[in-house]
Amino acid sequence: AIDFGNLQQECLRTVIGSAILRQINWQSVKMIGTLKEIRHAYGFEDVAIVPGAVTVNPEQASLGLEIGDLQFPIPIIASAMDAVVSPEFAIQLGNMGGLGVLNMEGLYARYVDAADKVAEIAGAPASAVTGILQSLYQEPIKETLVGERVEQIHKSGTVCAVSFTPQNTKRLGPVAVEAGAHLLVVQSTVTTARHISKSYHGLVLSELVEQINVPVVVGNCVTYGATLELMEAGVAAILVGVGPGAACTTREVTGVGVPQVTATIDCSAAREEYYRRTGRRVAIITDGGIRTGGDMCKSIVAGADGVMIGTPFAQTEEAPGKGFNWGMATPHAALPRGTRINTGTKGTLQQLLFGPTSRTDGTQNLVGALRVCMGMCGALSIQELQQAEMVVAPAIATEGKA
Repeated sequence: AIDFGNLQQECLRTVIGSAILRQINWQSVKMIGTLKEIRHAYGFEDVAIVPGAVTVNPEQASLGLEIGDLQFPIPIIASAMDAVVSPEFAIQLGNMGGLGVLNMEGLYARYVDAADKVAEIAGAPASAVTGILQSLYQEPIKETLVGERVEQIHKSGTVCAVSFTPQNTKRLGPVAVEAGAHLLVVQSTVTTARHISKSYHGLVLSELVEQINVPVVVGNCVTYGATLELMEAGVAAILVGVGPGAACTTREVTGVGVPQVTATIDCSAAREEYYRRTGRRVAIITDGGIRTGGDMCKSIVAGADGVMIGTPFAQTEEAPGKGFNWGMATPHAALPRGTRINTGTKGTLQQLLFGPTSRTDGTQNLVGALRVCMGMCGALSIQELQQAEMVVAPAIATEGKA
């Protein structure tokens, strides 16, 4: 008889290498009936990072993130959410070394007075807010506003990144790039290189990459195969995560999603295989579900080159939502897959990224937490931190705690 469990492991070892396989608990793989095979998947709360045999000075660690020909001093990106990134917020974050992505299908591309609309949503009663969101987002996107928002960020001297859904990228992407956008994000709940539809000629990513003379970031996905195909289309970075964000209800509404540690490991394995084949490195960005410095560090040890976060930025004084946040799919007219959440305001953008802070729960000074983790693991670069060992440790947060 053929031992299919061992055969699968051997095949995967050939494709992705033993380093990734160390982090897969093959004993947890079980057969469901005779048609489905299921393996355990891990989130941030299920794992822990093992310190290295050598430690380094945290201040000597390099935290840089590269996306195409663009370089960022810190590997932290703000999600394309209207309550998180305004043009002003993108400029502030850019000046601090990060990247803010502006949602060009959101309020800033629909209304001249977008700040007033954000405030209206933030101040709406919970019982009426979804209807208000759906109504406000029915206003048509204006190409003139797309250009004006891009020019505003571009003129500040910071990198301008904008986000579109696949169905609007062909029409509005060139408008943004012509106005000066440096980076284009094509984002939907789930993105693949192959989309089957009888209703329209969909976006072909390989064609977009050839036509748009800026790096293209694509998301979201959570699997090895989809990631590899997207990389073969020529994209510069992949966003990893389906439904983990605090303001997203995709997992509840559709049942679709993979815990972020497992998703990041699988997508990073595809990056390594693609790099082995081509010599071109594509960035992996863990997107969503990151609340603390520990979550961010675990993302990178799982293989990420950087992280995209939403709610922690929404909790800053500079965020346009003023203590509220909502997902990009919340205003969907037929099937809302998000909710407005009250995040509260915990501090400044400076405190969130660099401190100083008096909070002991890891929700501020994310860059400081990353540096300390790198020091403990003996890593002088993000790629070295990706080589750190990770263990399954579901009691890591509660062991010894009363």
